[in-house]
Formats: sequence, C-alpha cells, structure tokens
Amino acid sequence: MFNLLWGAAFVLVNFMFFLLCYRLFGKKGLYAWIGVATVLANIQVTKTIDLLGITTTLGNTMYVSMYMASDLLNEKYGPKEAQKAVWFGFFTLIMTTITMQMVLLFEPTATDFAQTPMQQLFGLLPRLALASLTAYAVSQLLDVRLYAWIRKFFPERHQLWIRGNGSTMISSFIDTLIFCSIAFYGYAWGIWIELLFTTYILKFVLTAAGTPILYIARNFRLIEEEGQNLKS
Repeated sequence: MFNLLWGAAFVLVNFMFFLLCYRLFGKKGLYAWIGVATVLANIQVTKTIDLLGITTTLGNTMYVSMYMASDLLNEKYGPKEAQKAVWFGFFTLIMTTITMQMVLLFEPTATDFAQTPMQQLFGLLPRLALASLTAYAVSQLLDVRLYAWIRKFFPERHQLWIRGNGSTMISSFIDTLIFCSIAFYGYAWGIWIELLFTTYILKFVLTAAGTPILYIARNFRLIEEEGQNLKS
C-alpha cells in the first residue's frame, strides 16, 4: 500500500515540475524536460518495485511526461518542433551513455566509494540505452505523426484529450513492446509478460492522469509568446 500512495505523490510531484518547467521557461523548458526525462527514465527503470502484488519497473512517469512534452509542442508549435525535441532527447541519451561508459573505465583510487555503485547502475546502461533508443526513436516519432494525423479528424480545441490520449496510448504500447523485447530478453516468459503488461497499463493510466495537466499547460500565457505576437 505504501508504494501505491507514494507512487501517487511521486506522479503529482513530477507533473507539477513539468508544469513549472514550461511555465518558467516556455518552449525551451519543454526541450530541457525531454532531455532530462530521457536520462532519468533510463536510470529509474533499473529499479523494480512491487505494486499491489505485481512486479513493475519505475521510469513510467518520466516516459509519459516525455509524450506530454512532445504533444504539447505539437499542439502549440507544430510537428516540426515536436520532432526536433524528440531528436534532442535521442542525442541526450546517446551522450549520457557514451560519457558514463568512459567514466567507468577510469581507474578509481583505493579510497573511492563510487565506482562499485556506479558500475552496478550505469553498467546496465548500454543494454538499456539500446532498448530505450530504439523504442524511443520509433515510438516518439510515431507519436508526433499520429498526433498530427488524429488532429485532422479532431481539430477542435476541446478535443485535445482525443489527440493526446489517442496518439500516446498507441505509441506507448509500441515503446513498451520494443523496450521489453530488448531490455528484458532472456527473462522467464511469465515475468516478461508481466513486465510488459504492467508497464503498459501504468503508462495507460498515467497518460489519462496527465490529460488535465496538458489542458492547464496549453492555457498558460507565456511572456515569450506574447512578445512574438506583438512583433508579428
């Protein structure tokens, strides 16, 4: 029960930081959020927890927030900006993976205490990064295209929930399927299926929970946008 209650608080804090990042820094804040969330999600996913008797991984909240960021960019600035942000996240993960692998190769001193835990955490990163990079590139670019496509049929302002949920719920399933196939290859079939479906169900629920956050963020009046409107 603790994990469930703490998880609800964790989601709320993450979504509040998402809103704050956009409110304070605008479009640039969404780019920064995607970059940071990409790295944090791949660190958090190394930890498994028990949630109501079901084994699942962390990182789902951060993954969903990346879709929220790209959907918000798509909604307010167009698909080209959303695609650019996706590639920025892709670059961030590659950069983190390469630099951290180089860090691990440095010979530590006899009094060093960080090498072992860093090795345990980031030693897993290449495989997770391969899984995440593949899943991320395919699913995020798919999400951008799906959002633009769904918008043709549901273009009204109040139909944001259809565009956001429709594109994210489809693309996040693809993301989960690709990630689990690579990251958890070799796991017992029962555990693999459990991780696949619990991860997707959590993303499904988090996507729905994040919909009001998207509506709030879209209605922000940002100084940078008002300045651009005055110039035009």
